[in-house]
Amino acid sequence: MAPLTPVRLEKFGPGCQGGIPDRARPLRVGRTGDATSIIKGGGKDLTRETGQVKDGANKSDRKKHEVSEARQEIERLDRAKLSALKERIDGMLSTSPLLRNFQNQIRLDITSEGLRIQIVDENNRPMFDSGRAVLKDYSRGILHEISRALNEVDNKISISGHTDAQPFIAGDRGYSNWELSADRSNAARREMVMAGIDEQKMVRVVGLASSIPLIPDDPFDPRNRRISIIVLNKKAEEAVMRPVPALDISNSTDVSQQLAPSAAGTPAPPSSNPALPRK
Repeated sequence: MAPLTPVRLEKFGPGCQGGIPDRARPLRVGRTGDATSIIKGGGKDLTRETGQVKDGANKSDRKKHEVSEARQEIERLDRAKLSALKERIDGMLSTSPLLRNFQNQIRLDITSEGLRIQIVDENNRPMFDSGRAVLKDYSRGILHEISRALNEVDNKISISGHTDAQPFIAGDRGYSNWELSADRSNAARREMVMAGIDEQKMVRVVGLASSIPLIPDDPFDPRNRRISIIVLNKKAEEAVMRPVPALDISNSTDVSQQLAPSAAGTPAPPSSNPALPRK
C-alpha cells in the first residue's frame, strides 16, 4: 500500500471564507418584511416613494369608484321611474275615453333625455288653429290628461314646438315658423300649468320650426307639426340647468375649438318651395 500523502491546510485571511472572497459572495437579505428593505429583518423602507403615491392614488380611485356607482344607481332608478310613467300613460291611451280617440296622434318613447311624449297633427285633426297658436278644445283636453300623469313624478319638463316646412307668410311682417312654433310650445306650457303642473318644473320651452322633422323624407307631412314634451332624466336636467361657461376670446384657436361642436348648427328649413298660405 502506498503511503498516504499529507494534506496541506491553507489559512485564509479574515476577508475570505472557504476560499471565496467575501466581496464575491451573494448578499443575504432577511426573509421577513419588505424584500426591498435596506434594513435587515424587513420593515417599511421610508426612502421609497412608490408605495406612498400608490396609497394616495388608491384612496382617490376608491372615491371615484364610489361616486360612479352612486351615479349609476341614480340613473338606474331614474330609468325605472320613467319607464313606469311611460307604461302608465300608455295604459291611459286605452282606458281614457278622450285619449283613446287620439292614440294614433300620441307617441311615447324613451330617449337619451328622458320620456318623450309627442302629440302630432293629422290632416283633419290638427292641434292648433291654422297658422295660429290657439289650441283646439280637444288638444287642451289631451294636455290636461297627460299633465295629471306627469304630476306623479318630480322630474323637470321640456317642451318644444315644431312645424312643417311650409313657409309661413300670414300675419305680421317677419313672423315665421320659428315664432309660430315658439308661441305654440308656450301655449302648451300655459295649458299644462292650468292643468296643475308646477310651473317651476318647466325648465325649457322652445320653438324649433321645421328644423327637426318627424318625417324626414317628407318635410311637408302634417305629422311634422307637433308638440314634444320631454320628462327629463336627472342627467339631462343637470345639462339644461348648468350655466354655460364664457368663451375665452384671448386665443382665436381656442375660440374656434370651443365653437366646433356647434359648427354644424341646426339645419335651416327648406326654402326651395314658394311661400303658400297655410291650410
